[in-house]
Amino acid sequence: QVQLVESGGGLVQTGGSLRLSCAASGRTFTSYAMGWFRQAPGKEREFVAAINWSGRNTDYADSMKGRFTISRDNAENTVALQMNSLEPQDTAVYYCAASASGVSTPNKSWQYHYWGQGTQVTVSS
Repeated sequence: QVQLVESGGGLVQTGGSLRLSCAASGRTFTSYAMGWFRQAPGKEREFVAAINWSGRNTDYADSMKGRFTISRDNAENTVALQMNSLEPQDTAVYYCAASASGVSTPNKSWQYHYWGQGTQVTVSS
C-alpha cells in the first residue's frame, strides 16, 4: 500500500507559477513510476506528466510540454510538478498517482494503482 498526499495548490494569476508536491509513504518509493493527472469540472481526468522510477525518463501531455516539469526525489519520497506560464484552462484538481504497471512513464489512469486526494489549482484571468 502507498499513501500519497499532495500539497502546493492554490490561486494564481494567468502567467504565474505553482509548484505541486506529493509525499509518498508506505512501500518502496522506487518501485513505482509516478504521475500527475488533473480533472476540471465537468471533464474527464486527463494525463499531465509522468516520471519513471529513477527520474531519468519523463513524459508530458502535449499541452504541458515546455510549461510543466515533473521531478522526483527518491531520498525524500517525493514527486513534484513545477507549473509555469499557467493559463485559466489549467484550472483543475491535480492528482498525484503511483504506478506498479511496469511501464516506464504510464500515461493512462488505469495504469495507476494509488492516488492522492487531489489539490485544487485555480488560474484567474
